[in-house]
Amino acid sequence: MSQMDGRRRNPYELTEETPVYVISVAAQLSGLHPQTLRQYDRLGLVSPDRTAGRGRRYSARDIQLLRQVQQLSQDEGINLAGIKRIIELENQVAALQARAAELENALDGAAAAMRQREAAVHASYRRDLVPYQEVQQSSALVVWRPKRQQQSD
Repeated sequence: MSQMDGRRRNPYELTEETPVYVISVAAQLSGLHPQTLRQYDRLGLVSPDRTAGRGRRYSARDIQLLRQVQQLSQDEGINLAGIKRIIELENQVAALQARAAELENALDGAAAAMRQREAAVHASYRRDLVPYQEVQQSSALVVWRPKRQQQSD
């Protein structure tokens, strides 16, 4: 079951990921021909979810991706193989950023736990002990001469 911020989500709540648009509506929203959407699906550029009857269902995120593919192709002149690679790399970057954030949170938690354990160790020190300080040794030579008793005259 999906969760967001530790809460259960309403199964009927629509998100950017919810596949709700049939191909004709997705084509209209993206400004592309339905056949173009089928071609993009075959090439793996934009792969919508499928219904039990194998019909395509596009999400709002899929529509955004279709618009991006069209913009890269038409305005930037990038071929479809290049666009596919760009999309793969963008997805990889997003996954790595999410993983980095996850590791950063884990590191912060571990550092906080370490500080707590360190504080507990310091709190357990016996207060009646005196810290030992090493005496510095000198290489000076000292000659000792006993005092002579003075003779009385």
